[in-house]
Amino acid sequence: MVEQLHFYYSNDLHSHFENWGNIVQYLNEKKAKHSIDKQPYWIVDIGDHVDRVHPISEAYLGRANVELMNKAGYDFATIGNNEGITLEFDDLYHLYDDAEFQVTCANLASINTKDPLWLQEHITTETESGIRIGLVGLTAPFKPFYQPLGWNVDSPYNFLESRLKQVKKDVDILILLSHLGWTEDQYIATHFSEIDVIIGGHTHHLLKNGEYINETLITAAGKYGFYVGEIHLEWDHQQNKITKKQAFAVDTSIYEGDQDTENLVQQISNDANKLLGESVTTLEQMYEVNWYESTPIIEALTAHLLKWTKADVAMLNAGILLESLPQGTVSYGDIHRTCPHPINPCVVELRGIELIEVVRGALSNELTNFKLKGFGFRGKIIGKIVFSGIEVKTYLDEQGNEHVKTVLYEGKEIVHNQIYHLATADMFTFGNMFPEIARSEMKKFFLPEFIRDLLVDLLKKSV
Repeated sequence: MVEQLHFYYSNDLHSHFENWGNIVQYLNEKKAKHSIDKQPYWIVDIGDHVDRVHPISEAYLGRANVELMNKAGYDFATIGNNEGITLEFDDLYHLYDDAEFQVTCANLASINTKDPLWLQEHITTETESGIRIGLVGLTAPFKPFYQPLGWNVDSPYNFLESRLKQVKKDVDILILLSHLGWTEDQYIATHFSEIDVIIGGHTHHLLKNGEYINETLITAAGKYGFYVGEIHLEWDHQQNKITKKQAFAVDTSIYEGDQDTENLVQQISNDANKLLGESVTTLEQMYEVNWYESTPIIEALTAHLLKWTKADVAMLNAGILLESLPQGTVSYGDIHRTCPHPINPCVVELRGIELIEVVRGALSNELTNFKLKGFGFRGKIIGKIVFSGIEVKTYLDEQGNEHVKTVLYEGKEIVHNQIYHLATADMFTFGNMFPEIARSEMKKFFLPEFIRDLLVDLLKKSV
C-alpha cells in the first residue's frame, strides 16, 4: 500500500497580514479536500511570522500572530530571528503559551532559567497507519543578539552532528524546519543524508518546484506570504520507505481572502491602533523629516544616541525616520510609524583611519540613494548620513561631488592609530555598506532597546 502525506507551510511572513486571508483560504481548501479523501496533512511555519514593523505585532508583541496561526489550524512551527531577537526575554518566553501548535527549535535555550514549556528540541508525530514523522527546527545563530536577551543560541551543526542520527533512529521520515538560509540548507543537505526534506526560510529564497541535493528535497516559499508552500510524499508500506517527493510554491494572489480571517485581522488591527494611541508627549512644533538633508530631528536623535551609549562618535542615516512628527500630541503609534524598524543601537570599535573611511563612504550619493532591503531596515532609502561628536570638513570637486578634507574630534584631527568608539544602528554591522564597521572585532549591541525607544526618550525630554 502507498500512502500520501501532505505538508503545507508558510515562511517569512513578516506580519504582511494583507496576504494572510489568501493563505488561510488556500489552507481551508486543502483541509477540506484531505478531510474528504482521509489523507493526513500538517500545516507548518518556518519562522519570522512576527515582524514588529506592523502595528499588530508591535501592540501585541507577537501574541496576535500566534492567535491567527491558531485560527488557521497550524500544527508545527519553528522560530525565526524576528521572534528570537526583537522581543524581550519574557515576551519570547511566553509568546507561545497559548499556541495550539507545537514549536521546535533545537539550538535555542534559556541561559538563567528553565526553558519555556513550548520549546522542544524535536517533535514526533505519527499517522493512523503508523508512519512516524520527526520534525526538527533550527534558527539562525545570532549569538551577539540572543545572549544579552537571556538566551543561548547554539550553532545548528552542534545539534546536527551530535543528535540527528539518534532522532532519525526513532522516526521513519525526518523533516528539518530551517530558519537558516539557502546556503546553509544546501550545505546541510550535502552533509546530513538522514534528512528527507528541508523546509527553508530566512533568506527569502523561492524554490517553486523544490530542489534536490542527493536524495534530500529542499523547498522554500519566498517572503511576505506572496507564496505558500506544499510538499507531497508517497510512503510505500511494503518497502517501508518514501518512494516519491514533490514540492511546489503556490502564488497566493490567485486566491480570494477568507472573509472571516480578514474580518479578524481588521478587528485586531483596530484594537492594536487603540493600544498604540497612548500619548507619549506633546510637541510645541512640527519636526520635519527629509531623507536627503540633516534636519534638526535626525541631528538630535544622533546626538542622543551618542550620549545614551557614551561613545565617542555617533552616526545615523536620515532614512531611518520615515515620517515627520506633527505639532501637538504624539502617540506611540506616531513614533512607530516614524521609526518602525526592529533595529538596535550598537557601538563598534574603530581605528582612526577606519573612522575616516566610514566618513568618506557616508558622503557617497550612491549610498544616500541606496534602497536597502533587510538587516532590520523597513524604510525606503538609506538617506543622508549624519554624525555627532565629530566635525567633518569637506570640499567640492569640479563635478560637484563632496569629499572629505579633514575630520576633527574634540577640535583635533583624528589620529589614525587611535581607537574610537562609534555608536550607530546595528544594520550597518551587516553587509558591505560600511566594510570597516562590518569587520570590527568589537561590537556591543544594546538590547532590547530599538532606535525608536531612544526617539521616545528624546521626545519625552523635548527636542
